Amino acid sequence: MQRRTFLLSLAGAPAFGQSKQERGKKIIDEAVTALGGRSFLEMKDRIEAGRAYSFYREQLSGLSHARIMTRYLTRPDPPRIDFFGLRERQSFGKDKEDYAILFTEKDGYTLTYRGARPVPPDMNERFRETTRRNIFYILRQRLGEPGMIIEHEGSEIVDNMPVHAITITDAENLTTTVYFHQSTRLPVRQQFVRRVEKTKDRFDELTRFAKYREVAGGIQWPFQITRERNGEKIYEIFAESVKINQGFDDSYFALSTGMKMLKPIN
Repeated sequence: MQRRTFLLSLAGAPAFGQSKQERGKKIIDEAVTALGGRSFLEMKDRIEAGRAYSFYREQLSGLSHARIMTRYLTRPDPPRIDFFGLRERQSFGKDKEDYAILFTEKDGYTLTYRGARPVPPDMNERFRETTRRNIFYILRQRLGEPGMIIEHEGSEIVDNMPVHAITITDAENLTTTVYFHQSTRLPVRQQFVRRVEKTKDRFDELTRFAKYREVAGGIQWPFQITRERNGEKIYEIFAESVKINQGFDDSYFALSTGMKMLKPIN
């Protein structure tokens, strides 16, 4: 056995007497600490601004200045499986931001100068599932949820980085695999399979997180996020700024009074 392989084998071996779940919980706790500890867990809102790129068949298909505003809702105590605790407003355009997508804890809308149009049900469902399986949302909102199992699957080299592989399985038997850097304990990659029951389609969703910076109160946040679907890059954002706890009120995440409601597109 080569020395490098031997060292990786030792790194992948669980600590003496620890189960996969105990080791997994320890790494998750260390990840929360690395992301900012209590400041991360008490983060109320966030605004990310930067350049967003969309891709189709690995070719650039869109470029826009994006501003993503996120607000976390108060977690129930004790945690509930049916809780969805996030609202998000995605605005596009350098100055006027004349196009936006709004997601509440229940519904989604596209917003333009013409009015508000409900997003298709599959788009709303995709947003909810990908949010619930996002590692930052899991760490902020879902830890302690009934039926959630966290296990350490070993150590690997992923994207030329030494990582710990952790699987997180919820009460609905949906599993997300997250890779945490062995040194920093920050998440660098996550992946899961999303299935659409109506069409029986399968989507392999992969997200990479890079270029972490301290943004406020010791909170670390990735300034580069890349998403792939079925092996093809579909989205990438390079944040120019990330601000925490800006005190957004409900008006940022609600339809304006008197806004015209448009019919859904079938």
